[in-house]
Amino acid sequence: MSWKEVILEVAFEDTNAFSDALLDAGALSITVEDADEGTPQEKPLFDEPGADSNEYAWERSRVTALLSADVDIDELLKLAADKCNLAEIPPYSLHEVPQEDWVRLTQSQFDPIHIGEKIWIVPSWHDSPSGSGIILELDPGLAFGTGSHPTTRLCLEWLENNIKPDQTVLDYGCGSGILSIAAKKLGAKEVVGVDIDPQSIITSRDNAGRNHCEMQCYLPEEFTSSMPDSQYDIVVANILAGPLKGLVSTLTKRIAAKGYMVLSGILEGQADDVIAAYAPYIKLSVWKNLDGWVALSGQLNS
Repeated sequence: MSWKEVILEVAFEDTNAFSDALLDAGALSITVEDADEGTPQEKPLFDEPGADSNEYAWERSRVTALLSADVDIDELLKLAADKCNLAEIPPYSLHEVPQEDWVRLTQSQFDPIHIGEKIWIVPSWHDSPSGSGIILELDPGLAFGTGSHPTTRLCLEWLENNIKPDQTVLDYGCGSGILSIAAKKLGAKEVVGVDIDPQSIITSRDNAGRNHCEMQCYLPEEFTSSMPDSQYDIVVANILAGPLKGLVSTLTKRIAAKGYMVLSGILEGQADDVIAAYAPYIKLSVWKNLDGWVALSGQLNS
């Protein structure tokens, strides 16, 4: 069986209603992404679980609907547009999605990734490379962080080059737990991961267990209540520039005396704004850039 994929550009105020209408009209699944992703106009969304989704949306959304091959596209789109009172069907493109062995195809797209001098990220279906490298067993999943994105690579390289035995690490926005696990395998004494997404907490714990690493994982409110005054030798946050600017106080108060901060998820053109936001608390500078992204780092009281 094959499928069709229709990709539409939808305005902010119509995204939720039109997505629901597409599902009601017969779409098999819906994906909503920022139509400006990867550009300076990209808008990160960073909300707490339970927040009103209508307050968190992109100005222009890319809505992708997966459809059965025999669906009448024009009729389905008209039904969806009529249901949410759109004057016309949004601009769209149509693509054929051929039948595949999706498990095999997906696995074939994820080979072991070599980062820095000794870190390897290896999916569970691959054999580990021979040698004495640090192996992180990690499968692609529901939480961000497989090691392929430049910002993850930058953070991993910083940790490999700078972490010292028996240091403590806070990984804020831990996603899959990849940075936490790497920190532990590189010698960290204690690692704590925090994320606003409950699925990320589950994934981080699962991945830590798979890699035989001990780490604590918390939602932000749990972290605040359980460890209100804890500080760390290294605070790393690989999120996005907008959220990072909103987390200045939250993150800087967690840096121990003479401790380090590492921030990524920042485009080159956003670096100065993030540096300025943190300037009253810590002096940050660009540590390294990769494919248009940067990692910032600095030492408290340096």
